[in-house]
Amino acid sequence: MNSSQDKRLFLLDAYALIFRGYYAFIKNPRINSKGLHTSAIMGFINSLLNVLRLEKPTHMAVVFDIWGENLRRQEYPNYKAHREETPEAIRVAVPYIQEILNAFRIPVLYAEGYEADDVIGTLAQKAEHHGYTTYMVTPDKDFTQLVTKNIKIYKPSTRVNDIEILGVEEVCKRYGVKTPRQVIDLLGMMGDAADNIPGLPGVGEKTAKKFIQKYGSIENLLAHTHELSGKMKERIEANKDLGVLSKKLATIITDAPVAWEEEKLLMEAPDLSKIQELFQELEFRRLLENVYRLFPPSGGQAEMVGIESYTAQQEQRFGTQSNIFDTFPADRVSMRPPTTYTSIENTDHLYQLVDTPTACRLLLEKLLEQKTVCFDTETTGLISLEAELVGLAFNWQKGKGYYVSFPESFQETKEILETFKPFFEHPYIIKVGHDLKYDIKVFYKYDLSVNEPLYDTMIAHYLLYPDTRHNMNVFSENFLQYKPVPIEAIIGKRGKSQLSMRSVDINRQIEYAVEYADITLQIKQVFDSLLIQYNTEKLFREVEMPLMPVLAAMEIEGIHLDIAVLETLSKQLERDLALLEDKIYKMSGEFFNLNSPKQIGKVLFEKLKIIEAPKKTKTGQYATSEDILIKLSHQHQIVQNILEYRQLQKLKSTYVDALPKQIDQYNGRVHTIFGQTITDTGRLNSTNPNLQNIPIRSQRGREVRKAFIARDEDHVVLSADYSQIELRLIAELSEDPLMTTSFMRGEDIHAAIAAKIFGVSIEAITHEQRNQAKMVNFGIIYGMSAFGLSEQTSLSHAEAKKLIDTYYATYPILKAYIARQIDFAHQHGFVETILGRRRYLPDIHSNNAVVRAHAERNAINTPIQGSAADVIKIAMIHIDKAFREKKLRSKMILQVHDELVFDIHKEELDPVSGLIRTKMEQAVKTKIPLVVKIGVGRNWLEMY
Repeated sequence: MNSSQDKRLFLLDAYALIFRGYYAFIKNPRINSKGLHTSAIMGFINSLLNVLRLEKPTHMAVVFDIWGENLRRQEYPNYKAHREETPEAIRVAVPYIQEILNAFRIPVLYAEGYEADDVIGTLAQKAEHHGYTTYMVTPDKDFTQLVTKNIKIYKPSTRVNDIEILGVEEVCKRYGVKTPRQVIDLLGMMGDAADNIPGLPGVGEKTAKKFIQKYGSIENLLAHTHELSGKMKERIEANKDLGVLSKKLATIITDAPVAWEEEKLLMEAPDLSKIQELFQELEFRRLLENVYRLFPPSGGQAEMVGIESYTAQQEQRFGTQSNIFDTFPADRVSMRPPTTYTSIENTDHLYQLVDTPTACRLLLEKLLEQKTVCFDTETTGLISLEAELVGLAFNWQKGKGYYVSFPESFQETKEILETFKPFFEHPYIIKVGHDLKYDIKVFYKYDLSVNEPLYDTMIAHYLLYPDTRHNMNVFSENFLQYKPVPIEAIIGKRGKSQLSMRSVDINRQIEYAVEYADITLQIKQVFDSLLIQYNTEKLFREVEMPLMPVLAAMEIEGIHLDIAVLETLSKQLERDLALLEDKIYKMSGEFFNLNSPKQIGKVLFEKLKIIEAPKKTKTGQYATSEDILIKLSHQHQIVQNILEYRQLQKLKSTYVDALPKQIDQYNGRVHTIFGQTITDTGRLNSTNPNLQNIPIRSQRGREVRKAFIARDEDHVVLSADYSQIELRLIAELSEDPLMTTSFMRGEDIHAAIAAKIFGVSIEAITHEQRNQAKMVNFGIIYGMSAFGLSEQTSLSHAEAKKLIDTYYATYPILKAYIARQIDFAHQHGFVETILGRRRYLPDIHSNNAVVRAHAERNAINTPIQGSAADVIKIAMIHIDKAFREKKLRSKMILQVHDELVFDIHKEELDPVSGLIRTKMEQAVKTKIPLVVKIGVGRNWLEMY
């Protein structure tokens, strides 16, 4: 090893990278299909692979801390004492990470009684002595003290272009020191909150830098305190020992008991089979692809997959309303994994083209002989109501299937589909697919119905693993160990160059489409037993599958919009916004960008100084998010105006101006898409456009609903809304006698509860007391704390706590029910709704109190909110069935949480109103009656 390029040692600070990876995914945690929290593992492995790919190190080691006593804690017991306990997900991650490192044949190092910093510092200096350049891979600033000509910091980043390498010059410039060793003195003076190093009282970073520039070291500063004056002199002289101790705590030890064994640090070829085994268990498909790009398997396994080769790996996801593309890392070529993943290339199969009228009739005969058949459509696009059919695959036996190709002519396609009507309308054959709602809506244009019984693998997986993605390619790899051909191998990556399926060679269409149907049917067979095992088969068969075609019909029907109403409202909002701008500028005394959080922060906190110690973001900018400003709204009228400005602007851009652009040009209606597999609680969601979040509390927000109108003069809009269904369900499930009695008597539940907790008659309850009781009522469902209640009311924290305590003392049966729910979650790891819908709570056993409390709140909330979702789904199924049996002209068009909206023919109004009320109130059998409020109007607003 003569070249310096042959002697490059990379030392990875394990826990710094693990924590960094964990928090990078904190808002969107990675949890695999088995419920394992993999964020920390994924984040760390991403950092490792980036270093290997970009730097190709010759030598490497990963250094871990050992929990427990160390030299610094013996010196100063409060060292790092304030740190929260390690999140459970990280504790679980570490053994996996160490096992993965062993598979990569990268040594794992540590030293009893010493920190990872000390081991890295010791090895870095020993490596320098042996002619190495060492890169300390860490985001931790403490390591800057070790930097020399041959020892550098390698700061990783989620973006390749943002990776930072700090040498002597960079460290000195950043910290205002002459040599990196002076960083120790800097930390000794200013302290380090992350490690609980006290520093010198009153000395911050700016002051510490001035002292370093003048005195050079903390010892020299302490020797010249006579040159200081005032409070600063008093504080430093009174805390000299604390300053010396702080420097000692901040100093990285470079003589830790770690042997220099360079042959063990040498990079070796990894154990790919072991890595594959671990990554398959963790469901790291993309990361495994990246490993094979770095270390192509031997024995011819590194051949290219796809047409010739393909770029920018992506997968097709049917997780919501249509196909959505998730971008993979944009590496040039995908390498095929080892043969333990089977694929179309090494699996026997017979996929045949059906391209004549005679062949179609023969295929129909075969279809009608089956009990279960899987089908899959190939279309020209992702918007179901606009897409045209290109092909149709059928499969009922593993490894065999058929593909019907359609011409471009709409009429000819419709005629071919007519042949298969007896199959699709058959009342007993189970029709299997993945995201069947999309297929049903495509068929609608061709006058083809798909009758029950139906089996959607996406919905089945949602009931089994609600917290994970419901992607067919992922299912196949996890449950079948089979790697399907990705859609990009057929039509190319997303963008202008992407092909239409119609232009793809017919043989490739056959292979892709029939393979998809083939693996979907195999997945169905796996899910059949799992649905029974997890006690969700009845929920799947009697609720979710019957609901799916109901949602498809609602999406097809759409809802009419009055564009003139929205245009008028848009102009009104423009005037409102202009007036608010003028008010805000006059109050601030200057013009500034109201869409700039940075400029708003400067006006509020530097110029107007509305509070003394404003919060800041991680970037050092003033925090001006909505929740922050709401808390400050009583401090100054300008804050209320800014909040109102933001609300009106969002209303205008998100709904008033956006909705007209989403009207179907052919029928003048908007067609939202109901997501049946999105929420953890079982609630439906609405997208493109989202019609569930249209504001109702503000006057301007309510006016948006005025634009949603009946289809013509012969129809009216009807709203049927469950009254306080969640409170009725919590009373039902808890069997609390006082709450039950209030509902049975038809009392105002909020006033009744206020009377109990305030100890007065219902007639004597004030408006404020009722509102406080209402807040607690709904807060109980969501696990509201005293702090949360005080934030949302005028109550102090002590008053809020007293109110909640009184509430629980008044309703001890309800309190006991909540305790039972939490206990059940701790024992079983999940909770259930009244119909057995499960929500898994992987954090319920976390040692982190904040994380565990969040899971416990979900343990309370999910059975209530999820049961309400179950009830309205059953009501929708029963109403739809009654409408069809009676051949009514009225239509169900929208679901918004606990409300159903209908387009009702005036001649049917009275009987249909009664039918809707009955079906909703009798959806499930309960002791406490469910109550439905009905409103009728020419538009969605009038009924309120």
